[in-house]
Amino acid sequence: MVDLIKAPGDPIWLQYVPTVQELEIHDGLVDSLAEDANSPVPNITHRYPDRALFLVSPVCASYCRFCTRRRKVGDPEKIPMAQLESAFHYLEEHREIRDVIMSGGDPLLLSDRRIDEICKRLRAIPHLEVLRIGSRIPCHLPERVTPELCAILKQYHPLYINTHFNHPDELTPPAVQALAMLADAGIPLGCQTVLLKGVNDDPEVMKRLMQRLLAARVRPYYIYMCDQVAGAEHFRTTVQKGLEIIRALRGWTSGLAVPHFVIDAPGGGGKIPLLPEYVVKLTDKEVVLRNYAGKEYHYTQPIEPILVG
Repeated sequence: MVDLIKAPGDPIWLQYVPTVQELEIHDGLVDSLAEDANSPVPNITHRYPDRALFLVSPVCASYCRFCTRRRKVGDPEKIPMAQLESAFHYLEEHREIRDVIMSGGDPLLLSDRRIDEICKRLRAIPHLEVLRIGSRIPCHLPERVTPELCAILKQYHPLYINTHFNHPDELTPPAVQALAMLADAGIPLGCQTVLLKGVNDDPEVMKRLMQRLLAARVRPYYIYMCDQVAGAEHFRTTVQKGLEIIRALRGWTSGLAVPHFVIDAPGGGGKIPLLPEYVVKLTDKEVVLRNYAGKEYHYTQPIEPILVG
């Protein structure tokens, strides 16, 4: 990533180089997502009815300035398999869980052997239909994506990877090659982007990022409002800026390039989608709609049948 820095203060610099602004604590919120409140056993966050977050690694792939978990450092193998047993047992007992997201930290910083062990244990649980991995590795450390790793992952389909790119300059040739290797292994790829002031809070920059992701076979999945993380206030934009960006994407580029714009609600409320106002008026007779270009259109509601007798 250092090679991508063109000048102090550029979008890559802002994401990776510390500034004195990180010392400005406005609200004191270090973990605004309140994950501990939804953690029935260690390493599991069970917030949504049919899916759970499985924290398998304590270490992040990059020291992001804006991340809730940016302080996590140390040995990627620090969590021994024995310590994960309560998490595996929880997943085995809760048959309503059909989807597990492996997170951390970054799961792809684990060794091939550990990744294989964890995926094998999860695949042995019959009611788990989908495995997901959240990783910044394809962006930050693309050389970690090897033929050996891809061969392991492709054994455990359906398996999805959501990666994390915030700026089009991060889609370097090595990153695009890593994404291609994962896609060639049959792994559907998505991207979770964070809206960051000075990095991507510009409609044209964000559109270019989404288009380049699609060209790299990555489906834009989410744009997040920046979490209320202590020391990251200088990265936060207004919600209006996010809505402006979505308006600049919807209709002006392929629908495949338009992600969901969400706030991961403080206090553990989960992801809440936000949309620009496209419905101007809604009555029993008609809906007045405004399209991407600002023109209004009328859609007639169905006529209720008259029951005779």
